[in-house]
Amino acid sequence: MKTCLECSAKIVGREDKKFCSDSCRNAYNNKINKDSTNFMRNINNKLRKNYRILAELNVDGKSKASRDKLLAKGFDFEFFTNILQTKTGNTYYFLYDQGYRSLDNDYFMLVKKEI
Repeated sequence: MKTCLECSAKIVGREDKKFCSDSCRNAYNNKINKDSTNFMRNINNKLRKNYRILAELNVDGKSKASRDKLLAKGFDFEFFTNILQTKTGNTYYFLYDQGYRSLDNDYFMLVKKEI
C-alpha cells in the first residue's frame, strides 16, 4: 500500500502516483522549493528585481540606459547570475537571459541573449 508523501494518506489510483490530491502535491512541492533562509530569499528577490528592471528597459532586445535611470528604478549592480567575456574583451553581466555592459559616460548597453 502506497501513502501520500505529504499527508501519509492511502493512495488510490495509478501505481506510480505519489500524492493523494493536487493540494498535497502543491503543498509538498512548495515546501521543497522554498528558499531555506532569509539570506537566500533576499538574494533571489534582488535578482528578480534586477531582471524585471532590465526586461522593462530592454523591450527590443538591445538598447541603452543610463546608470541614473537604472539606479532610480532600484537596480543593484552587485547582483547578477553570470559574466560573459567576449573575444573582443567586452564584459557582459547577465541576469539569466538579460544582460548589460558598461559604455562611456555612465551608460550601459542592454542586451537579451537568445535562448
